[in-house]
Amino acid sequence: MGTRGQCSDGLGSRGVGARDVAAREAASDLLRALASPMRIAIVLALQEDARCVHELVGELELSQPLVSQHLRVLKDAGVVRGERNGREIMYSLVDHHLAHIVTDALTHATEPRPTTQPTSPDAPAANTAAANTAATNTGAPST
Repeated sequence: MGTRGQCSDGLGSRGVGARDVAAREAASDLLRALASPMRIAIVLALQEDARCVHELVGELELSQPLVSQHLRVLKDAGVVRGERNGREIMYSLVDHHLAHIVTDALTHATEPRPTTQPTSPDAPAANTAAANTAATNTGAPST
């Protein structure tokens, strides 16, 4: 399993590997565009259905200029598209992979994290983990 050359690239049939600079740049740009709590909220709102700016303003309780600014960033990054419907522009996600990226990130962010305690150089890590587990199970403070 850990032998070099036996691991798959983990990216399926797309053939995009770690050495594909253009793909890494594009992914970095996408993640940078999503790197705002307000833009994440917009993506989550658009996951359900297309919305115009005033609907997003009401739902997210943000100012219209702020929502428009975030939509512009998302549109420039290829995350959302706008389609004119009379006097309004209806915004929607370009594809639902984008919603999966956001929901997976939220799931990951809310998962419980194991706590780590600093150890002294001469204390084996296993003993510290065992002490933390024992302290957790008994309600006693860990060392």
